[in-house]
Amino acid sequence: MHSGKLVFAQLMEFLPRHEFDKCVRRYRGNFRTRGFSCRDQFLAMAFAQLTYRESLRDIETCLRSVQPKLYHMGFRGRISRSTLADANRNRDWRIYADFAQTLIGRARTLYLDEPFGVDLKGTAYALDSTTIDLCLSLFPWATFRRRKGAVKLHTLLDLRGNIPCFLRVSHGKTHDVNILDELPIEPGAFYIMDKAYIDFTRLYRLHRQAAFFLTRAKKNLDASRRTSHVIDKSTGLRSDQTIVLRGVKSSQAYPEPLRRIHYFDAETDKRFHFLTNNFVLPALSIARLYKCRWQIELFFKWIKQHLRIKAFYGTSPSAVRTQIWIAVSVYVLVSILKKELNIKRSLSEILQILSVNPFEKTPVFQLLTVPDSGFPDTRCRNQLTLFDF
Repeated sequence: MHSGKLVFAQLMEFLPRHEFDKCVRRYRGNFRTRGFSCRDQFLAMAFAQLTYRESLRDIETCLRSVQPKLYHMGFRGRISRSTLADANRNRDWRIYADFAQTLIGRARTLYLDEPFGVDLKGTAYALDSTTIDLCLSLFPWATFRRRKGAVKLHTLLDLRGNIPCFLRVSHGKTHDVNILDELPIEPGAFYIMDKAYIDFTRLYRLHRQAAFFLTRAKKNLDASRRTSHVIDKSTGLRSDQTIVLRGVKSSQAYPEPLRRIHYFDAETDKRFHFLTNNFVLPALSIARLYKCRWQIELFFKWIKQHLRIKAFYGTSPSAVRTQIWIAVSVYVLVSILKKELNIKRSLSEILQILSVNPFEKTPVFQLLTVPDSGFPDTRCRNQLTLFDF
């Protein structure tokens, strides 16, 4: 039997300890702590994410049941639900946000050459948001509707590897288009978004910073055609036009030409009108690129199914943000593990296996490697036949 490290400890070794300590010092996270450090808090919350714990009491009960193993898992402080609740409420959530960004940078380097369905040399991002419902009686600061609370998770997803490279947790009433003001702009990159982000003043700012945007045009778009380009209608394309805006406000906000592409998708029997400032990429590639935007919808669905970001261990804004950022860190950590160990399993399979084996001492690569065959043949070849038929 392997007598090495626990699976949970092996997984945590993929975290850069030095970078985590830098984030803690930046916000004085361990100032006046009494034995329960920021690292203990992160480990407890990561354990809760990996093993699907339901509450603080659940976390405390499970970890205390394996008290002799806690030191080998990396814990140095005493596990208590009240201490963990105080840490989630009072400690600066930006510690874990900055650390998640460190992990994201590492993951993006690993997935730099990952294909995503379109032959594109540059970087492509999908921008969208998802609403996380909250109970208004428990989260009175998150008023969204008259009898409903919510926060929004705004995400910029790198389509190479589906790595979230920019996240913002905002009030549920925050309009999606306002996030464009906070977005880090990368020259030459594609930003794919839906109609909710159409604001020509902000889109023109993207254009002036040498970035490309791709969105769907609204039906009431007031524009005039300047030129039409040759297309192959057998591919689903219906038109490829250069247009200029005619509206009084829109033409002032975006004074330069735009490209409008009409595409018919035979599989869904739907028509799409795309709007972009890129005039170089083929029209069919533009249509395929927008189809990749669906990956961010799958990302939101995945994290809501496999991570705990719909039910929270605390009711304060800091506790909610801390839990979301640690959940994102766990997602990116599993992505790093998959790439560095060249695991062929999906992220959901890896997470399921890790959830039931945190206290085992099997090497994590051996644990996650897909077996070549089924159950081994354990029959003894020297066993005599008991009955002859």
